[in-house]
Amino acid sequence: MALLDETAGGVYVIAVTPFTEAGALDLESTDRMVDFYLEKGATGLTVLGMMGEAPKLTAEESHIFVRRVLARVQGRVPVVAGVSASGFAAMRELSESVMGDGAAGVMVAPPSNLRTDDQIVSYYALVAETLGSKVPFVLQDFPLVTQVQMTPAVILKIAAAHLSCVMLKHEDWPGLAKISALRSASDRGSRRISILVGNGGIFLPEELSRGADGAMTGFAYPEMMVDVWKAHASGDVERAHDLFDAYLPLARYEQQPGHGLAIRKHILAKRGAIASGTLRKPGGTLSRADIADIERLIARQERRLKEIG
Repeated sequence: MALLDETAGGVYVIAVTPFTEAGALDLESTDRMVDFYLEKGATGLTVLGMMGEAPKLTAEESHIFVRRVLARVQGRVPVVAGVSASGFAAMRELSESVMGDGAAGVMVAPPSNLRTDDQIVSYYALVAETLGSKVPFVLQDFPLVTQVQMTPAVILKIAAAHLSCVMLKHEDWPGLAKISALRSASDRGSRRISILVGNGGIFLPEELSRGADGAMTGFAYPEMMVDVWKAHASGDVERAHDLFDAYLPLARYEQQPGHGLAIRKHILAKRGAIASGTLRKPGGTLSRADIADIERLIARQERRLKEIG
């Protein structure tokens, strides 16, 4: 598999990590999940993301899970692995492992103690040094979780200084103006890197119109993001919005803080992508009322999709 580069686009689905009812890694479901994502049109996969319960895995489990995903993918699409860590030794060790196993690149989020532009720029200089020039990395910008605010100027400075920074995982909210600023800068001659967006895809049509190259996020219906991206890329922006609108109520419901992953895994289990919707402890569970909400939203979504063809 070729390494990740600045031309990456499409939909890189943030994969969940399947567990058994007892909380152990479910590797059979991992195979099924990979097949499901690829059947739905994913152009890439991202593992060990924040919505993949990566902090709940041991180091050994992280290696086992990534190897299983890569073995199932068999080079059909690029796989990116999250390697964010509190220390650079752990980051280097995990990065060397996943890249050695065949990953296309890695993703690094900033630690929450970074407060100034200079601190952010200096941190990613150390990231680039730690990973080495031959390991492409994704700069994860998710201030709602990390509490680190990155301006377009900081992102451009990091991209200009480190050719191994090939992608921005854009997850600011609101963040449309940031995408516009970055694309305006690249139009004026600044280095252009790929921008894939997050937040469950709930701003995807607008983000694509601002210059994003696709999405890197999760949703229980990944085909929504794939079909919206394809329609938009073909120039049929109205079709992209019509498709998006059909899924929006459920996408919105899945975005509930602290509850969204339980909803996503419940639906993925219902769709047969994984055997169980279990979250590893600590993790939320759904009530009967939650499940009733989900069933209603799915039924309405299916009706609307039939209406628009």
